[in-house]
Amino acid sequence: MSRSSSAQRKPHLAAARPSSLLSILVEAFRQACGFSVPADKVLSGLFEKNRGLGSRERRALAGCFYLAVRRWTWLEAVATSAPMQSQPSKELSGATLRRMAVLSAFLADQSSLMRITEHEQHWANDQALTLEGLQPQDRYCLPNWVWLDWVRQLGKQEAEQLAAFLDQEAPLDLRLNLASGQGRDPLLDELRLAGITADPIAWLPEGLRCQGRPPVQSLEAFKRGRFEVQDAGSQLLVRLCAPQRGQTVVDFCAGAGGKTLALGALMRNTGRIYALDNSASRLARLKPRLARSGLSNVWAIAIQNLSDMRVKRLRGKADLVLVDAPCTGLGTLRRNPDLKWRQSAAGLEGLVKLQASILHAASGLVRPGGRLVYATCSLSRDENEGQVETFLNDHPDFSMDPAERILSKQGLAAPTDSTWSEPQGALRLWPHRSQTDGFFGAHFVRA
Repeated sequence: MSRSSSAQRKPHLAAARPSSLLSILVEAFRQACGFSVPADKVLSGLFEKNRGLGSRERRALAGCFYLAVRRWTWLEAVATSAPMQSQPSKELSGATLRRMAVLSAFLADQSSLMRITEHEQHWANDQALTLEGLQPQDRYCLPNWVWLDWVRQLGKQEAEQLAAFLDQEAPLDLRLNLASGQGRDPLLDELRLAGITADPIAWLPEGLRCQGRPPVQSLEAFKRGRFEVQDAGSQLLVRLCAPQRGQTVVDFCAGAGGKTLALGALMRNTGRIYALDNSASRLARLKPRLARSGLSNVWAIAIQNLSDMRVKRLRGKADLVLVDAPCTGLGTLRRNPDLKWRQSAAGLEGLVKLQASILHAASGLVRPGGRLVYATCSLSRDENEGQVETFLNDHPDFSMDPAERILSKQGLAAPTDSTWSEPQGALRLWPHRSQTDGFFGAHFVRA
């Protein structure tokens, strides 16, 4: 990034009061440096420390903070008048962080609330003009390995469309809880009475998309378990599992249980679902959600490792096993923009090995004639189609059941412009095509 005369005219930044919003934002940036801690934890920790902040101030800080996370390497380059790097620095001076905070506040249109001076606004305006002239990789602040992978798969033009889409804030999608016994229209009416505008998702029977990001968790309908917050792409992946009433189902990497609850609802609270995860703290977040849902067919089990005795007891007994594998997660950059800084090409290699070992272990739980679904929220071919190829080569007793056939049997189709991963027949949701988070799903049948 070339230096401009305006970039060298750094404002005299007076020390902010400890209680000022700008100083809180600077502290957030300081804690985010290096991105060893998830961005949402940084922000929630600061909100906990500054409990006197009102909702308006919290929204403004969050907007500035996440804008900065998305544009971090560009902000850093501008604030230091240095060439733009592919990765953020692990440590930055207080003066650099202050300039980054000033510029992010200007770009987020929060100059007044953050009390940015007129001189600082002029400086920030000069810098903002340079952003649009950058190449896509630099404009959207993408690490080299991520951008090159997208270009290899999509071509440069469509890779830029993907980058622009993932640079936006995600909408709020809701999933109607079928176990509640009530339809989608009554829920829509209840949301409208609460002043929330939502529309049905045409290709998803339980899906609703809200306008804006309203605080739906304070609604009585939420507390009664009428709906859950869940991205439409994630909901479609659960439909790809096609669980049946009375089945024995294993959610092998259940986490906080979003897909577990959706599976239980599709099964109309019959059968038995084992929600397994090696993190007891993640599984603990399922407990209140499960209580709200009204489901009684879910058993949450924290396991130590893939060889845990509780895993071995399920060998050959499951009608359906879902492996929502740990992955780079770059299909969710709209919601988790810090992931592009927290993942790496070296880390991808380790994840691919881990995914293969999890998929192999999970396959042993599937009974003859049973089904196995492998899913990620990754955009990498190595984590998706590559894993399918490896698994089929190593497990000749499994074959693919095309995703399009499974969804069509339920009267469903993928979103407009989504693609089926050829020649395998897996589901591939590219975010800019499907208007969802990015997901991949492959459905196997055991002979």
